[in-house]
Amino acid sequence: MRRSLAVVVLVMALVAVLSIGAAAQSMRVALLINGTLGDRSFFDSAYAGIERARRELGITARVIEMGDDPSRWEPTLADIAEGNWDIIIVGTWQMTEILEKVARENPDKRFILFDSAVDYSQGGLDNVYSILYKQNEASFLAGALAAMVTTSNLPLADPSNKIIGFLGGMDIPVINDFLVGYIQGARYIDPEIKVAISYVGDFSDPARGKEMAQAQYVQGVDIGFNVAGMTGLGQLDAAKEMRRYAIGVDSDQALLFKDTDPDKANLILTSMLKRIDNSLVRALRLFREGKLPFGTAETLGLAEQAVGLADNEIYRTQVPEEMRAKLDELAAKIVAGEIVVDTAFGMDTRTLDELRNSVRP
Repeated sequence: MRRSLAVVVLVMALVAVLSIGAAAQSMRVALLINGTLGDRSFFDSAYAGIERARRELGITARVIEMGDDPSRWEPTLADIAEGNWDIIIVGTWQMTEILEKVARENPDKRFILFDSAVDYSQGGLDNVYSILYKQNEASFLAGALAAMVTTSNLPLADPSNKIIGFLGGMDIPVINDFLVGYIQGARYIDPEIKVAISYVGDFSDPARGKEMAQAQYVQGVDIGFNVAGMTGLGQLDAAKEMRRYAIGVDSDQALLFKDTDPDKANLILTSMLKRIDNSLVRALRLFREGKLPFGTAETLGLAEQAVGLADNEIYRTQVPEEMRAKLDELAAKIVAGEIVVDTAFGMDTRTLDELRNSVRP
């Protein structure tokens, strides 16, 4: 009798283990990119998260590049929503209204929206989980680094100018959240710092990005921060051509060029990482555990390792130790709440304009 009972218990345990393994394997995930991969920043970070989830969580995944034509996005999402997917992931503010419509039409499906949030007050969106990022926190660190660099004796810095640059893709709240943190961090180091600010009006025009970044460097900027997706790659080209420093965005952009273009890579002192990859792996793990809070938006920052500065060989070689130590200190103070970083979200246009005007060269 005891032996029979032991066998039954063993079989039940084996079934439970196999069920858990099957559940992990059967998690089917679709990632829809409203653009194309290869931006070497935002969308590539999302793709990296899916690849990590394949390895770490055993998911089955499909990545769909929808291209730059907005007319294709809604029908593609609607079509995917009719398929056999456990989770459908989209990102950016451009997909918000589209997702709100499709999610209501497919209440039995589950969706993740990253870098934006649906309007839950409208109702009918309990099947959507939204991820927002405290890009202002890591941008504070980027601004602090830029201010330390421009006032330093680094080879390509000119401390007599004290002008740093910011190249934004569009004049929209999420991009301005980077800007607000960047300015605050720079002023934390030097209250008199000036910031050359440009908006390209496009996330897919590296030629125009290069042109505008060159204009900033000519103006006296010796280190610039690009927050412009694929457009921002033009700033990295301008930095190489004009022998100036740059700060990358979203992905570790120095490592992207380390082997193919080391001269360019060595000028990218760090990148402000928006860890789409970390946040997606986190969300999918919570979903597998039945703990993902659908019907809500979460805002993730330094404490959740959803944002940060790239710490690579170039950063450790090109940025002096005392600067790196200072940035670690500032990051710890932000996590502890000793430094509260301002945000562009909820900031009225007049206040934002006053801030931008106050730092213009």
